Amino acid sequence: MSAVGLHTEASATGRQWLTLLGRRTVLTVAHTITYAKRLVDVLSLLEDDFRVQVAFTAPPHVFDDEVPRFLERLGCAVLPWEEAVRMPFDVAVAAGPRGVERLSAPVITLPHGAAYLKRMRSGPEAGVFGLRRQDVSPGGKLPAAVVLPHHADLAELARHCPEAVPLAHVVGDPAYDRMSVSLPRRAAYRRALGLGDAEKLVVVASTWGTHSAFGRLTALLPRLLAELPAERYRCAVLAHPNVWSGHGAWQVRAWLARCARSGIALAPPEADWRSVLIAADWIIGDHGSVTLYGTLTSAPILLVTSPSQEINPQSPAAALAVTAPALSPVHPLVDQLEYAAAEYRREEYAAIGARITSEPGRFHRNMRRLLYRTLGLGQPAHAAVTAPLADPPPLSTWSRAGREAAV
Repeated sequence: MSAVGLHTEASATGRQWLTLLGRRTVLTVAHTITYAKRLVDVLSLLEDDFRVQVAFTAPPHVFDDEVPRFLERLGCAVLPWEEAVRMPFDVAVAAGPRGVERLSAPVITLPHGAAYLKRMRSGPEAGVFGLRRQDVSPGGKLPAAVVLPHHADLAELARHCPEAVPLAHVVGDPAYDRMSVSLPRRAAYRRALGLGDAEKLVVVASTWGTHSAFGRLTALLPRLLAELPAERYRCAVLAHPNVWSGHGAWQVRAWLARCARSGIALAPPEADWRSVLIAADWIIGDHGSVTLYGTLTSAPILLVTSPSQEINPQSPAAALAVTAPALSPVHPLVDQLEYAAAEYRREEYAAIGARITSEPGRFHRNMRRLLYRTLGLGQPAHAAVTAPLADPPPLSTWSRAGREAAV
């Protein structure tokens, strides 16, 4: 899309004839599709407010190639990055640090996943990802506000970047809250996915990187095809958008083409995975955010991998690594699923999930308050409601799209 003239003066390349002028302006900094999906959820807090104009920009990023199509499908007003850094905004929101120090706006930074799960153990970049000095204060420039999901995160922030602690706001987690209010709709999500009453859904959830579940798919997928009776089990793969961006969408679909032909559904990177997790009967995952959010559901979790060198030992992911059973390469898969179900203790997983946020159910209230305060506006005179998740598309459409794209 062309750039948008957000102020009374026209932008260098953009629309000059806006109908509504004098709006407060919010710039959404969408580095990757993962960041963009999180920020779009947050920006629902500005719906129905004619006082505010929202624009998007996509800074250069190694995993940015899916972002333009995602924003185009949403109908977003998109500014080229080099134009966005030359324009003033009333607020910018970002879920990643790259380049935000160049913006002429008070920046609100948010995490893009569950808690702060990953760390680097040594070297100049050592620390917990998302809370290191280079993450919080890129280019040595502090943001206007640092949004945290849990009060426990303050100690880690103080260790890495103490000058940012006065700017920190413990707001909560939007995905946690959306999933929590959506749990009663599990039966509706299963119907939308096309699951029969007797069918069991096995969801394979993967983060990205060499230690992810996706890196073990060459061993796991043949077992899903060979060992799970097709008349009883359906399977869906939720791969991190960085897997798609890093290898290319065509390549990912080509690798999994036989699985798609056999009925294993591959969720596209723009899909909302949260309703699929709620519909699952089992989750086979790793140390990523999606697997951790699975603790909010009633699905037993089995771990393909949980690399201690990549997990923040203070995070709920570390607790999950010693609670969920590890998938065995030699025992029958159906037996392992039944074992996980028999040993599943809801209270143990609920306690892990509760560590994702110390403000359960209050993200929308807290975040809207912060957002409008930074904008210099009074909040709308109605409660900030956490809406249930929309119904997912049928699993059959994912498989068909994968087969067609890989031909």
